[in-house]
Amino acid sequence: MDTDWTQSLREKLDKHYAWPALYIFKFIVPKGKEGEVKQLFPLHIVKEKVSKNGNFISLTIQMMIPTSDTVIDVYLKTAKIEGLIAL
Repeated sequence: MDTDWTQSLREKLDKHYAWPALYIFKFIVPKGKEGEVKQLFPLHIVKEKVSKNGNFISLTIQMMIPTSDTVIDVYLKTAKIEGLIAL
């Protein structure tokens, strides 16, 4: 991901959150890829919801995050998962 994107996201996060803060990550992945996301969050509860046709899984993770850079790090790690959509 380019530096313009990360800088823009950092500015938006810092404008809307007072760190540390509870942050909610939401992802949609093709069925079978949910394990790849869950392994990135071994200490957190991951809520799952299967799509109507069962082809996709929605994942929601709440985390106490210390800084906007930590949020960006999570998005960079999850971006490597094929088919993942971050909301």
